[in-house]
Amino acid sequence: QKDLAVSVYRTIARKKRLFIQAPTGVGKTLSVLFPALKAMGEGLASRIFYLTARTITRTVAVDALDLLRQQGMELKTVVLTAKEKLCVCEKPECDPDHCPRAKGHFDRINQAVYELWTTGPDACTREVILESAERYKVCPFELSLDLAVWVDTLICDYNYVFDPNVYLKRFFQEGIKGDYLFLVDEAHNLVDRSREMYSADLYKEDVLAVKRIMKAHSRTICRILDKCNKAMLEMKRECEHYQILDSVGTLTFHLMRLASQMDEFLEKPREFPEKKTVLDFYFALRNFLNIYDLVDDHYVIYSQMTEEGQFRIRLFCVDPSVNLQKCIDKSNSTIFFSATLLPIGYYKRLLSTDEDNYAIYAQSTFAQTQRLLAFGRDVSTKYTRRNRKEYEKIADYIGAVTEAQQGNYMVFFPSYRLMQDVYEVFAGKAADSCEILMQHSNMKEHEREAFLEEFEKERQGTLVAFCVMGGIFGEGIDLKNDRLIGAIIVGTGLPQVSDEREILKNYYDERGLSGFDYAFRYPGMNKVLQAAGRVIRTSEDRGVILLLDERFLQREYGALFPREWEKRSVCGLPQLREEVSRFWSD
Repeated sequence: QKDLAVSVYRTIARKKRLFIQAPTGVGKTLSVLFPALKAMGEGLASRIFYLTARTITRTVAVDALDLLRQQGMELKTVVLTAKEKLCVCEKPECDPDHCPRAKGHFDRINQAVYELWTTGPDACTREVILESAERYKVCPFELSLDLAVWVDTLICDYNYVFDPNVYLKRFFQEGIKGDYLFLVDEAHNLVDRSREMYSADLYKEDVLAVKRIMKAHSRTICRILDKCNKAMLEMKRECEHYQILDSVGTLTFHLMRLASQMDEFLEKPREFPEKKTVLDFYFALRNFLNIYDLVDDHYVIYSQMTEEGQFRIRLFCVDPSVNLQKCIDKSNSTIFFSATLLPIGYYKRLLSTDEDNYAIYAQSTFAQTQRLLAFGRDVSTKYTRRNRKEYEKIADYIGAVTEAQQGNYMVFFPSYRLMQDVYEVFAGKAADSCEILMQHSNMKEHEREAFLEEFEKERQGTLVAFCVMGGIFGEGIDLKNDRLIGAIIVGTGLPQVSDEREILKNYYDERGLSGFDYAFRYPGMNKVLQAAGRVIRTSEDRGVILLLDERFLQREYGALFPREWEKRSVCGLPQLREEVSRFWSD
């Protein structure tokens, strides 16, 4: 931890970027936060932005800062939460006609901010913000933003720094300069997140829907919408499934005229039933034009017939490094850290354009005797092998691990479909010997909490939870000690084949890189490593990690294993039973 902290401090002092591959348990949050705070105290920065992809990771940062405060540190922090999660109304509509907090908000907000800054707790979390906003009857989201200007550390989502539509203009607008530090936690998530931030869509069906609405309001806008529709119709006729485009032709000209006319139309106060539909389209239109200004050889423009039968034009940011670098340059120094930044060259290439970035591999502090790492030699999740016989074999492997020692286990799958198929087989075999949970899609926040609470309960038997790799339980959760004693990872986590994955593959193949690695293997292995990292969280933890797919035995996958995986067993089912039994009896 000391060596890692020294490396972070030196990087900040040199105003450089640092990529940290830090295995779970090296205390990477404290090892990054402490030197950043030390640097800020010495005048090397004025403010820290601790950036995360998930709510639970923000909690870890809050807890780490609380530990430092217990040692005498004085630091004011605000946790920024999305407007939708803070809003007191059913839908965020920020005007006095719909929101009671908007009436007189500016008369009361200064007092609320002053009280929190002078007498409020050092950690202004979501609960603190909501309580203060309720007392002063102000918008909690705006309260957190106004307070952010006065604090030392902001803990927030990536969006607030990197997203061109959401970034904090009070800190990063053109002409505003600050001495900032960006600490990017779970940085592996930033690749796909930034691709989405810097991409944009336009749907032909939306153009027609707004045209029907605007007939009663503006003939000029209707005429331009008609021209947009005709331009998209020509592209649709040439598109059977998806088609790469050199440009969008005259469509851009029509869209610019449309945006100008809609600006004038929406400036006047009008109320009509379909106004929200028109506003949503207007924002999508503006985003499309803004992103179009960024299009260069790091983008692919394509048209597509979606599975729902809609036709869209997509500006797809294949390589987000240039756009991200513009944001990174607004900081004095940026630290990217994660337990899964392998291969490091892949992440350095996609998250920054600088050639002189530093990178370090922090060794794990855990003993290899704390876990059993095993690979099933005769299991496959390839589509050609997915059948009842293979599901029976997978279920038997799961049973070999979960029956050897009572406790809590997670089984991770690459898709909901495969999870459901294996669940049905496993439930038939083990219904009487253990309790089984299964993740379902689109779980609400209270459902996620209830799911994780099952791991905190004291029980005499065994709990087996079926989850999806890369999902809400595949990373970021922290089940310590005996809350989780095993993880079974079924499959290599490869993303499902899609048009965009094919575009990614072709893009990198054309540039002399391995398109399959960039589009499939690297993202897939990241999910695998994250899932495996759920088991050993502290120096007291012990557990079993089992990987089930014969492709893991291939050289291309072995090259992506972390150094800590040097000691591993390759087993058939009988040998696995012996290995697991021996591990728990030692």
